[in-house]
Amino acid sequence: MMILYSGTSCPFSHRCRIVLHEKGMDFEIRDVDMHDKPSEIAVMNPYGRVPVLVERDLVLYESNIINEYIDERFPHPQLMPADPVMRARARLFLFNFEQDLFSHVADIEQGSPKAAEKARTLIRDNLTTIAPIFAKQKYMLGEDYSMLDVAIAPLLWRLDHYGIKLPKQASPLLKYAERIFSRPAFIAALTPVEKAMRK
Repeated sequence: MMILYSGTSCPFSHRCRIVLHEKGMDFEIRDVDMHDKPSEIAVMNPYGRVPVLVERDLVLYESNIINEYIDERFPHPQLMPADPVMRARARLFLFNFEQDLFSHVADIEQGSPKAAEKARTLIRDNLTTIAPIFAKQKYMLGEDYSMLDVAIAPLLWRLDHYGIKLPKQASPLLKYAERIFSRPAFIAALTPVEKAMRK
């Protein structure tokens, strides 16, 4: 059985929980207190961060690596595109999400007020730039739900919690977010701490 060490408020852990629930397989989630991490996390991940996935002798960290492994190990439903060109594009999107959006989360959560405000502005502007995509299509890659939707969902869920207000022109993105939030796997993956982030 797969064991996921998951932070109850961690957006990266949230991604992995969504994928596990989308696959509908047997797994165990071990909740990790983000402010008092057990020493075994540092042993499993040299960076001392969650999520960490353990399956027999395999130990993986970094949410995108974990999720691709789960997707290849349990191919139904497939979340990464089957076509190599589309899969490469998807990986590039995932990389861009890390650089343009998620790299600023730490400043919001732990940075100075000035750094947090700058991070909010950068995330807001980058999300507003991609919003028009959703006026034309249901999900990030078109009609099919994919790993890209999984990757961005935890950030969209936390917008109010992080104090990020999107402008009117981002309304297609907010409608898209509601589509993702209504998925049974997304709902099942939420921790009580995450549920409390949105009133």
